[in-house]
Amino acid sequence: MNNLAISMKKFFTNKNTVTIIGVIAILAILYFLYTSTVNSATKLIEVPVAAKTINPQTIITAEDIKYISVASAARPDNVVMQESAIIDKYTGVGVTIPEGSMFYPELLVEKEDLPGDWLTLVGTDALGNPEIPYQFPVTVTTTYGNSIQPGDYVDFYVRAYNEKNVLMFGKMIENVKVLSVTDGDGKDVFRSTNDIGTPSFLGFGLQAELFDVLKKAEYISGTQIELMVIPHGGLAPEEPLEVYVSSEYLRDFIQNQTLELPKNPEPVTPTPEEGTEGTTEGTEVTPTDSAASTTPETTPAS
Repeated sequence: MNNLAISMKKFFTNKNTVTIIGVIAILAILYFLYTSTVNSATKLIEVPVAAKTINPQTIITAEDIKYISVASAARPDNVVMQESAIIDKYTGVGVTIPEGSMFYPELLVEKEDLPGDWLTLVGTDALGNPEIPYQFPVTVTTTYGNSIQPGDYVDFYVRAYNEKNVLMFGKMIENVKVLSVTDGDGKDVFRSTNDIGTPSFLGFGLQAELFDVLKKAEYISGTQIELMVIPHGGLAPEEPLEVYVSSEYLRDFIQNQTLELPKNPEPVTPTPEEGTEGTTEGTEVTPTDSAASTTPETTPAS
């Protein structure tokens, strides 16, 4: 027994033996970690995907979702995994989710986050005065190849000839926010990323003064007045920009060619004279003495 103990002691105190055991232990640990990593990466998980193509601004129901098995390593970190976080959500404006595509948070919005009829976006100006809806006719060319989108800011330029037939060109109104880009049927041009429509109108909400001068410019004939919109470059600002007239000369040039309609006078509410209020109520009307004396007497004929 003692000999066995001595032999074991010599075996484990031998440097070569210790080295071999250490190498085997390290290889075993590395093999375990490798197999665990491979198994974890290749493990199949169920991921929700679109059961069919989902168009923009469409509510997502349970019928729109199916599950596929993918390796866990192939699943993006930001994909939505919970069905409850998908159902009853809407696809965003211009967002189409193709069949078989995974769901991502940035593609899904709540119903209240969807834009409705663009007229509902027309609000009030900085002073609280109501804005007026204004549609400006455009084409693919005048929108710079359909590059102007809702939320962008544009400037209104004027091209015209003055009374001496001299060409005038300049910026008249700055920082007007585009509320909508619609086609000839009034549909949102960017309602689908797969089928972008042809722009026919840009929608704005304008102060009454600006609405007035732009409509007059449209109706004036014989002066060759032309309006055009020029978009701002870069990304749309996070804070709203202030709309203002950048050329009073061009504005006045248009206004001076039209007749300013007189305003209706304010209605005047008559006030009862002092001491006369209620004097006729309950008053009995009787014939006067003079009226009675003018009535001829009738006598029987003899």
